[in-house]
Amino acid sequence: MSTMDIFTNDAFRTRELSEGINNIPNMWGRINELGLFTPKPLRTAAFMIESQNGKLVIVQSSERGTNVPALQRGKREIRDFRTPRFALESRITADDISGIRQFGSESELVQVIDEVLDRQVDLRSNMDITREYLRAGALAGQVLDADGTVIVDLFSAFGVTQKVIDFDLGTGATDHAGKAREVLNHIDRNMKGDVKTGVHALCSQTFFDNLMSNDSFKDAHKYYTSTVEPLRDDVRGGVPWQGITWEQYLGEGEVPQEDGTTQNKSFIADGDVRFFPTGTRQSFRDYNAPADYMETVNTPGQPFYSKVMPDTKANRFVDVEGQMNTLPMCMRPAVLVRGHSST
Repeated sequence: MSTMDIFTNDAFRTRELSEGINNIPNMWGRINELGLFTPKPLRTAAFMIESQNGKLVIVQSSERGTNVPALQRGKREIRDFRTPRFALESRITADDISGIRQFGSESELVQVIDEVLDRQVDLRSNMDITREYLRAGALAGQVLDADGTVIVDLFSAFGVTQKVIDFDLGTGATDHAGKAREVLNHIDRNMKGDVKTGVHALCSQTFFDNLMSNDSFKDAHKYYTSTVEPLRDDVRGGVPWQGITWEQYLGEGEVPQEDGTTQNKSFIADGDVRFFPTGTRQSFRDYNAPADYMETVNTPGQPFYSKVMPDTKANRFVDVEGQMNTLPMCMRPAVLVRGHSST
């Protein structure tokens, strides 16, 4: 039996490989570290979100023993969505594993599994940065594909208008603290029954640099560093001000072009800042559908899948594939606030 035939072993079944790729630690992504998005497994790629445009009302007291007033239900709306597929493959040729000497079938199997794991780590890393990019789009209200086309516009889908605030950091005449309160008030009004523990701001480098050089921020930060954290000298990881945690975000990735080159793409536009609530229960979801394999049809979707596909004609190679079928969503896009500076 040739070494390539070892890929018929049960260790290379899709189920085991998918469990393996899901166990690889995520090594990339600040948005992932914030823990905003709750995974939601689906059994199909298409799904619907039902929302009810109800509102909270003050309940009028009523006499004991009388009929209880009925709760007025809001109008229900159903919106259709679909998870796109994001997939890559890495080819293992016969030459790649020709140096593995067969000291015993178990030893050879272990070494081939290690080769597959190496490929899975590479595939998973690309998937992780892609998921981070998609989540950054969800926080901006538009989930974008790698080429910049819109996968879903959350503001349009849910019929809300994006809140945009100009912080005008180049002048001291602007009430910047008032602008921050405007962000907080807008988010609080649009939580619509959800809860939050705070508000976070992911700032592009330009916005963060302008913020750090602004007089009103510098005065507040000077007091903060002298009394709360006197030894702190690097605030890029986040600094609280006016009830918001401001953090520099440098998320970016290489996007392949049709001519074979790559183009670097920032996940937050230069000069922008994105505000969103943290500690929510219902506002952010990762919808994960099953992979498009026969063995995963109608099963609950996992975050990542992996499969080995041998060359059935000549047995010269196997393709190790990694894929995810996911769509990150903000269920209350009205809480997403875009800020920018006119400087």
